[in-house]
Amino acid sequence: MYDNFSFEDATILQIELAKQLKFRDLDDIKTIAGADISFNKNSTTMYAGIVILNYPEMNLKAFALETYETSFPYKAGFLGFKEVPALLKVWDLINAKPDVVVLDGNGILHPRRMGVASHFGILANQATIGCAKSILYGENHTPGNSKYSTAEIKSYGDLLGYALRTKINCAPVYVSAGHLITQEQSINIIKKCIGNYRIPEPTRMAHEIVNDFRTGKLKAGFHLVEQPLTLF
Repeated sequence: MYDNFSFEDATILQIELAKQLKFRDLDDIKTIAGADISFNKNSTTMYAGIVILNYPEMNLKAFALETYETSFPYKAGFLGFKEVPALLKVWDLINAKPDVVVLDGNGILHPRRMGVASHFGILANQATIGCAKSILYGENHTPGNSKYSTAEIKSYGDLLGYALRTKINCAPVYVSAGHLITQEQSINIIKKCIGNYRIPEPTRMAHEIVNDFRTGKLKAGFHLVEQPLTLF
C-alpha cells in the first residue's frame, strides 16, 4: 500500500489526511478494541491483531488476526505507513465493529497531527484513541506520582494529549485523541481501561494475542471467545 512511498510522499499525505480529522464525543460506548502489531526484526511480515472487549468491564469477546507484507521502513513519526495497512486487513475480518479502537501509538500527539491512531481512524472512518508508551512530540509535563494523575501535553498552546500515570512509581503513558472522539473523552476512557498493568487492557491484550499469533500459538482469522483465554 505504501511500499513505494518516500518519506517526503508520506509527509505530504499526513498533512492532507490531517485536514479530515474530526473530534466529537461518542455516545453509549459498549465495546472497545485494542490494536497491535508484532514482527520479527529484519522481516517484512507484519503480524497484526485487533481484540474486542466489552466496556467498561474489559472482558475479551473476540479477536481477529492477519499477516501483511510490507517493506516500508520504521521511522519515528511515520508508524502509520508501516502498521495501518496490516491493521486495515484485520479490520476487514470484523463484521460488528467496536465503538472505539485504542492503538499502541499516538493520535494527534504528532508533529503533523497524524500518528498511527489518527491515520487508522481516517482510513477506517472509526473513532480511535492513541496510547503510546513513549513521548514523540509536544511540551511534556510530568504527571504527579499517583494513579490517574495527568498532565497536559501542548505544542504552541494547542492541547495535543495527556501524560497519564497508570501506576505509582511507573513511567506514564501518552494518550491523545485519534479521530471522531474528543481529548477529554479519550483520557476518561483510557482511565477506565487500566487494570493491574501500566498499559491499558485493550492494547495489553492485543499485544499478548498478537505475540501468540507470531509464535504460532494462534491462527489467522476472526475468533469469538466463549471462555476467558489464558494469555500468560
